[in-house]
Amino acid sequence: MSSSPVQIPTSREQCLALDADDPLALFRAEYTLPSNGIYLDGNSLGVLPARTPEIVRRTVEEEWGQDLITSWNKHGWTELPFTLGDRIARLVGARPGEVVVCDSVSVNLFKVLTAALRMRPGRHAVLGERESFPTDLYIAEGVTGLFEGARSVLLPSLDSADDLDAHLDEGVAAVVLSQVDYRTGRLLDMGEITAKVHRAGALMIWDLCHSAGALPIDLTAHQVDFAVGCTYKYLNAGPCAPSFLYAAPRHHAGAEQPLTGWFGHAAPFAFEPGYRPAEGIGRFLTSFPPLLALAGLRATLEIWEKVDLAQLRTKSLALTGLFIDRCADLEVVTPGSPELRGSQVAIRHPDGFPVVQALIERGVIGDFRAPDLMRFGFTPLYLSYTEVWDAAQALHEVLASGEWREERFGRRGAVT
Repeated sequence: MSSSPVQIPTSREQCLALDADDPLALFRAEYTLPSNGIYLDGNSLGVLPARTPEIVRRTVEEEWGQDLITSWNKHGWTELPFTLGDRIARLVGARPGEVVVCDSVSVNLFKVLTAALRMRPGRHAVLGERESFPTDLYIAEGVTGLFEGARSVLLPSLDSADDLDAHLDEGVAAVVLSQVDYRTGRLLDMGEITAKVHRAGALMIWDLCHSAGALPIDLTAHQVDFAVGCTYKYLNAGPCAPSFLYAAPRHHAGAEQPLTGWFGHAAPFAFEPGYRPAEGIGRFLTSFPPLLALAGLRATLEIWEKVDLAQLRTKSLALTGLFIDRCADLEVVTPGSPELRGSQVAIRHPDGFPVVQALIERGVIGDFRAPDLMRFGFTPLYLSYTEVWDAAQALHEVLASGEWREERFGRRGAVT
């Protein structure tokens, strides 16, 4: 994959010039974008690919509507968890047969974490980061509650692999970490941390929800044991689209996941009364994923087959670097060093929620994470340099005007 040095523009004119020469600019036409807005929330929910409605329509009206039950064989429905998993594998540095699409991140984390504890008898601790996304913490708490003597240990915020040293011992069975912090956008060193965990005899599980589709990942090179991730953020598969699960092939024969459903059986249509796990990655399946949701994933992965991930990363760092530079007078909590950040920028402000709401009314869509973080996601396939320049300008105008103080901007809905 080719890439060029990161170039941070210092004027709107330079942004326009970079947009005109952007090797990823052609991808913008692949998406349905807000007509009068700048979307900086692709790290939470990606935009709609223009081809998705037609593929979903075809799935509903032709495959389901006309071919009905014959579609399981005629259109390869039964193979979709594997064929789509193989397409995702390229994006996370895995090989065919190592990734499967199924269930949700929470369910898949439950599977691999339970398998990991079973693979390390005599070890009872699961290490996690206190500031990880809550589902990771909740699942770890639930899984350890099923094993006598097991416990979930939450560490303070990690900045480097060295922060694990005081906690890795012979009692640790597994470590669960997010590659990119969902709040701050901080990027952890996957290779260094995984190697350190392995030296301690534990298994490494990575949450890729905020990195898959945002930057190159190499699960194989770093010898990761297990990984889970979602497809509705940077991968643009649609609201609540299915998750994916990675398991290193060295664990396929020995891993025992707890949700032994029909579709993970070695021969589902033999209808045997006893459970026999499928060989390979298929043993991590439980039931068949929602088919219409898979149609959305099929659509977006057609686009991702054409993406140069090195170019994606170069532009991502330029976009985030531009926004950080333009917001230098604010409390930016995202690392300034390119090698330490993902593809989002977080800014701390005591009144972050109403500020974001006022910004949304101006057509710049970001989001807020309690208690005080304004988050802005940068999706290189459909975001321009000029939009990022203008978004930073709008943020400063909202703050300077004080319009965010209006009562209506402080009203909170069910989702913040």
